[in-house]
Amino acid sequence: MQLVRIFFKSSSISVPIIHESSSISRFTYDVFLSFRGKDTRKNFTDHLYTALVQTGIHTFRDNEKIERGKNIKDEIENAILYESKFFIIVFSKDYASSTWCLDELVKILEHRKSSQHTILPIFYDVDPAQVKNQTGGYAEAFSKHEESFKSERDMVQKWRVALKQVANLGGMVLQNRYTSSTLSYHFFLCYYYAEVVVFL
Repeated sequence: MQLVRIFFKSSSISVPIIHESSSISRFTYDVFLSFRGKDTRKNFTDHLYTALVQTGIHTFRDNEKIERGKNIKDEIENAILYESKFFIIVFSKDYASSTWCLDELVKILEHRKSSQHTILPIFYDVDPAQVKNQTGGYAEAFSKHEESFKSERDMVQKWRVALKQVANLGGMVLQNRYTSSTLSYHFFLCYYYAEVVVFL
C-alpha cells in the first residue's frame, strides 16, 4: 500500500492510495459521509458533498440516498457494511450528543476491523482533543448519556472508545468561519478531499 501525504494550510494527513481492482468494484458508493445534520448539513458537509459529487465520486449521505418508506437505520447500516469503501467522519461541536451518530461511528469501526477500509476524520469547529478525551461539550454530552443509559454502560463505553480511536487517526481541523473571504478556502479544502478520494 502506498501512502501520499497531503498538506493543507494548517495541517497535513497521510492517506493510503489503493489501486482500483475488480475486488472493490462491487461497492455502490465511493464515500460514506458521517455527520451530525444539525451542525453541518447546511454548511461544510453540504459543500463537501457537492465537491465530491462534482468530481464524479458516488457519495452516501442520509438525507438524499434513502428511499421513502424504507427503514432508515437498515439503509444506513447496509451502506456502511456492504456498499461503501471509504468513510469521511465530520466531527462537530454537538456530534457526541447524537446517539445516532455514535452508533454509526461504532458500526464503521467494527466494519473496519475486517475490511481495512479507510477512515478520514474532519474536526469541524471542534478540538480533536475534545473528541479523543471527551472533554468540553463532549463531556457534557456523555454526562447525559451516562444518566440516560444507566443499564447500557457497555454501549456508552463503546461510544467513548470509538471516538478516541478515530481521533487518534488524525485528520483535518477546520474552524467555523464562513464569511465571503474564507468561503472559497473551505471549497478549496473540499476539492482537495475530492481529489484524494478519486485515487482510492
